[in-house]
Amino acid sequence: MDLQISYVGNTEIDVDVKRYYCRAGIKSIQLHGVLRVILEPLLGNMPLVGALSLFFLKKPLLDINWTGLTNILDIPGLNGFSDHMIQDIISTYMVLPNRITVPLIGEVELAKLRFPMPKGVLRIHFLEAQNLEVKDTYLGGLIKGKSDPYGMLLVSNQLFRSKTIKECLHPKWNEVYEALVYEHSGQHLEIELFDEDPDKDDFLGSLMIDLSELHKEQKVDEWFDLEEVTTGKLHLRLEWLSLYPSAEKLDQVLRSIRANENLSSALLVVYLDSASNLPSGKKVSIDPNPFVKLTVGQKMYTSKVRFKTSEPLWEEAFHFLINNPRTQELEIEVRDSKHKCSLGSVRVAVASLLKEADMTLNQQFPLHNSGPSSTLKLKMALRVLCLEKEVTSSQPSSVRVRHSSQNDFCVTPQPQTVTSTSNSTVIQPSQNPSCTLAPDTPQGKRGSDGSPVRLAEAGRSVSSLEISSSHNHQSHRDSTPSLASDISLPSATLELQQRLQNGSGLRQYPLGEVQLTIRHSSQRNKLIVVVHACRNLIALTKDGSDPYIRLYLLPDKSRSGRRKTSTLKKTLNPIYDQSFEFSVSIVELHRRTLDVAVKNGGGLLSKHKVLLGKALVDLASEDISKGWTQWYHLTEDGSKKIIQM
Repeated sequence: MDLQISYVGNTEIDVDVKRYYCRAGIKSIQLHGVLRVILEPLLGNMPLVGALSLFFLKKPLLDINWTGLTNILDIPGLNGFSDHMIQDIISTYMVLPNRITVPLIGEVELAKLRFPMPKGVLRIHFLEAQNLEVKDTYLGGLIKGKSDPYGMLLVSNQLFRSKTIKECLHPKWNEVYEALVYEHSGQHLEIELFDEDPDKDDFLGSLMIDLSELHKEQKVDEWFDLEEVTTGKLHLRLEWLSLYPSAEKLDQVLRSIRANENLSSALLVVYLDSASNLPSGKKVSIDPNPFVKLTVGQKMYTSKVRFKTSEPLWEEAFHFLINNPRTQELEIEVRDSKHKCSLGSVRVAVASLLKEADMTLNQQFPLHNSGPSSTLKLKMALRVLCLEKEVTSSQPSSVRVRHSSQNDFCVTPQPQTVTSTSNSTVIQPSQNPSCTLAPDTPQGKRGSDGSPVRLAEAGRSVSSLEISSSHNHQSHRDSTPSLASDISLPSATLELQQRLQNGSGLRQYPLGEVQLTIRHSSQRNKLIVVVHACRNLIALTKDGSDPYIRLYLLPDKSRSGRRKTSTLKKTLNPIYDQSFEFSVSIVELHRRTLDVAVKNGGGLLSKHKVLLGKALVDLASEDISKGWTQWYHLTEDGSKKIIQM
């Protein structure tokens, strides 16, 4: 089960070093994330389950209010750095693939529960884009130039950055990334495009794809409309590679990837258990501080250090993407971190696993150049990567954009970051990235230029995986955005158009209303927003809609500034009664605006995941300390507000 965790506490931690007149501390901590709880294996008697596993699906959102000397960490530039460092520490313990496992009975095989096999490998062909927005201008905007686009891709905690293509609105990257997926349910591929600039990179659009839907489709080759921008499309080819414990399909896979030697044909999982009888290093009387280096090709991992022991226990798992199991080797070296010397090594040919049952090997390996009885205990498993079913398509399918307001995924663009931070593979194109002078498909009509908009919310572009004629790809030259274009159900589209044109004929508020209580606590420096309910929302299907509400305190549209209610199914009059808080002073509050978006919460490849309406609430009222409860009229962009007392 998935638990939405929101911890908002007035935690006070003070550190006082009197000798140096130094005071520091923490005033408050906020933590928001989705925590998955797995109860397995199921038993026939008490306690009914053998173990409890806990982990976050992605890095939780963290906001820390520093005090005293540590206030320096709130300076722009340092605040994100400090929060990210703490998030990385949390990730090493509780973000996939890491987890906390609590055994409830003694017979449970903990290693299998703590380090499960990945569900699959996602191969992402990051191909090209068309009709991107112009961000580089000259002479105060009088002369429009082009953009320098690059992409940021995120799968769980695996981050990739594409190359930057200079001065191009129709870039071609032709890059490939491979990422491990441990849980496809609740996980997404999140993509953002940016225009690289010397100071701050400009946003060019975003996309989010549900991995559970991709798992069902196996292979998708689509043009996706970018969200939160007026123009732009992104061409992706996505493949879900399943893991096979048999070598029967290996030759077929090797032939299919022969054209690109950097693609992977197999996954090697190494479970580092322990070592025995290690030598003492340089000094006989002192136990070593051993750690292990594991290398396959150019990929290397380092285990944790175990201090002052010749019988270390690691219990760590490592994953290697293998190009050709028949030619590659796993190199393992045990080293002493204290004396900077080798304690022994071992080489294992990956091909040796092809002959084992289920391509799995569990044994003690004698260490070379070590003590006479020094051994290393390993468990290794090899899995062949291939499509579960062959998917053929005679012509490319198209996708319709789903406009939305703000995305879960927020990456601070950095012009010169490393390409990958995970055990995934990055395959660069054989030629330099190119820029086409004009789009070569009918979808690529050029749209009007839009002002920079930040990331799209849990709204995602979604694939209907159906073939559409070119008239479905209309230009973005409309004078006003149209919600009707987001709805694929014909009856809902017609009803929405009628409401927008003749709203008074149907009812006073054609898109419905949302009820909020808003007040500010001067003692806590908090804006408190209670989302009560909505009424008379638009029905996207005959069963109604699945609405949820997203909140931002503008102009902050960062990932940590996002608040979201739960999703209620099949209702046009949802009742939430959920409370949210924003850290903001009363002085600053008068310059802020509350952005409220009501959205439909269907699956990503669902045709009905759309924006249902928005409201923008001005917070400059003198009565905000007392608070108020009101109904707010929903519009397409939140520009008009009607209040019913």
